[in-house]
Amino acid sequence: MKRGFTLLELIVVIIILGILATLGFTQYTKMIEKGRTAEAKMILGSLRTAEEAYKLENGSYVAYSGASASLPIEAPTACATTHYFSYGITVAGSGATSTFTATATRCTAGGKTPNAGTAYTITLTDAGVWGGTAGYY
Repeated sequence: MKRGFTLLELIVVIIILGILATLGFTQYTKMIEKGRTAEAKMILGSLRTAEEAYKLENGSYVAYSGASASLPIEAPTACATTHYFSYGITVAGSGATSTFTATATRCTAGGKTPNAGTAYTITLTDAGVWGGTAGYY
């Protein structure tokens, strides 16, 4: 009597492994993206803290344009190979009544992220309100 697997049994096992690998990969990419979004939210929170400190000292908010700005934080303002988001702050109004919105825009260049065609933003206002086009805020 011959021992071993039939061709049909091998094909069934390969199909099952393929389905499991596909499901695992899609869940893995979702978790990676959630981690990147959490990092962006942390940096936005740091930018908000720096803006509040700046307003306490100077009486108004300042637009963020990178390391040369008046804020003591460095967050990339353009897509780079080392970061998955670019950051910026826009200020509306002036003086004590000014408001700001900090924005993280997902980089799609350089093949750094899966689904490179899908860009989204995460926003944080001076009032601490989160928003954006991502599903993770």
